[in-house]
Amino acid sequence: MRAITDRIRMPRLRLPARGLVMTPLVLALAIAVALFVISFWPNAAPEAPKQGAIEESFTAQSDQDKPPVGYYTTESLIRSLDIIVNKRGGFLSNDVLPPFVLMDNIAAWETGAIRQARDLSLALRNDISRAQSQSNENPNLVQAQILLNNDSERWIFPSAESKYNGAIEELKAYRKDLTNPDTSRGDFYARADNLATILDLMNKRLGSMSQNLAASVAENRRATMLANDPNAAAAKVQPVEDVSQTPWMQVDNVFYQARGTTWTMLVYLKALKRDFRSVLEDKNAMISLEQIIRELEYTQRSLTSPMVLNGSQFGIVPNYSLTMSSYLTRANAGLINIISLLRDG
Repeated sequence: MRAITDRIRMPRLRLPARGLVMTPLVLALAIAVALFVISFWPNAAPEAPKQGAIEESFTAQSDQDKPPVGYYTTESLIRSLDIIVNKRGGFLSNDVLPPFVLMDNIAAWETGAIRQARDLSLALRNDISRAQSQSNENPNLVQAQILLNNDSERWIFPSAESKYNGAIEELKAYRKDLTNPDTSRGDFYARADNLATILDLMNKRLGSMSQNLAASVAENRRATMLANDPNAAAAKVQPVEDVSQTPWMQVDNVFYQARGTTWTMLVYLKALKRDFRSVLEDKNAMISLEQIIRELEYTQRSLTSPMVLNGSQFGIVPNYSLTMSSYLTRANAGLINIISLLRDG
């Protein structure tokens, strides 16, 4: 009789112990599912600013017939920064809590986009807003450029977002002066040399990104740093040949950084096409610029795979990085031709 009683009591003794084990597991699973669902909230592919919308907004808010020279470029910079920093889900590059800290693809996209914005801001400060090299810098553009160069991973006060939003406000102040015909502050000089300066910065950025993308597969690269100049010298000894390859875990980050770079570059090129129309038409370079824009638009196509595939050059599995690199290389070659036309044509 006692043995039967012990058998009845044993399951009752096990239930509390089983609950102590199962409750944390169920709670952990629920948290994991919730974090997974939340991870879909941030916008990984925000819509780019449209030049037509910029023109309509200006017409609705101003009594002028058309925007002044430089308005499209300035407004495109402001709107692109606002999207990068304040898109759905916010700015993720400096997040330190899950699940956003694990979403490195969006952070890489933001890195590429913000770097391109910094390049344009630098060109505005140093060249486009100044009549000559001896001219004074625009104070709003100076502050905007300084604020944009803050570390994008800074999360503690003051955060990167607050600095970038401050840069947006400075750019808005410059835009206000630009559209005010009663003040001499806030000018924009649409000259061939200024356009060449902007495109040269883009050219260097595309060349660097193309090399990084091509390194998704191992390749031997010759040292060309001192080529074509018999009197060239370097501070350090360079190897004759080196093997370059992106670490496997960084391939997707490099890819999405290139996507962010080209997303922002497309916005600015379409704006430059309007502000520098007379220069481009005079040099017969409008068609070349439109072809560059078309090449970069291919880089924004949707991926058919949930992950960045990284097959060999002629393997069964495609290599997204090499495909992206081919578009960037063609756009880079087109920029070199336009820069040559602007400076020597």
